[in-house]
Amino acid sequence: MRKLTTLGLFSVLLPFSAISGENITYQVDGMDYEGYWSEASDQAPLVLLIHDWDGLTDYEKKRSEMLNELGYNVFAIDLFGKGIRPTEVKDKKQHTGELYKDREKMRALLNAGAMEAKRLGGNLDNNVIMGYCFGGAAVLEAARAGIPSKAYVTFHGGLSTPKGQDYSETKAPVVVFHGTADAMISMHDFGSLAAQLESSKVPHEMITYSGAPHAFTVFGSNNYQQEADQKSWDRFTHVLGRVDLCCTFCVQQYIGSHINMNASDNMLA
Repeated sequence: MRKLTTLGLFSVLLPFSAISGENITYQVDGMDYEGYWSEASDQAPLVLLIHDWDGLTDYEKKRSEMLNELGYNVFAIDLFGKGIRPTEVKDKKQHTGELYKDREKMRALLNAGAMEAKRLGGNLDNNVIMGYCFGGAAVLEAARAGIPSKAYVTFHGGLSTPKGQDYSETKAPVVVFHGTADAMISMHDFGSLAAQLESSKVPHEMITYSGAPHAFTVFGSNNYQQEADQKSWDRFTHVLGRVDLCCTFCVQQYIGSHINMNASDNMLA
């Protein structure tokens, strides 16, 4: 499997690499959705990627290609519907709000996306689920629903737990990358999630990056912080490296060795 150093990865792929995967239309309850499939090889581990509140755009496709370059098959799941890629804040709030209010629909769409990845050749027995912002909140929904995965990874995602939900069905590690300067997702939510995961005995690693605002990984945006992006990506690829071993126990051992770090970025330098 191809491996790149973090520095090399970002120097090669920033500005963005070319998109070489394919858009995939699939149906859920009679409605068309359009995911994105990027295949590295038949036997490669699978990453299920969940988009932010902009919908599945070039950002997620380019992240998919970055993962493809590392040797992973990637399916970016569409949670909004084909052609629904909101650009106005009010529309973004509408589409995310609909799913926040209907968690069963969110779970059904996550499961449907996973099944579409399987149909395309993705290995659901050896996968990681990851997401950005709204997609990070959806990743935690997948974790609470017990959707099978070797790890659940969220980048600057929503961290609150809906009333009546918990992590009792979560059977794999949770990894959280969060900006300490995030004005949208509070450190109170961060701490509350850590307490819930610890109480439920869910292996977890939660890392904050000083000075990093919300959406610190979004290339070209005002919030982009390259250092936090590089460090979180490097940590993420370490987790994926354990998934390569096709062994959930190995992933848990890796996360377990770092459990309760809640480390600041200078501890990881």
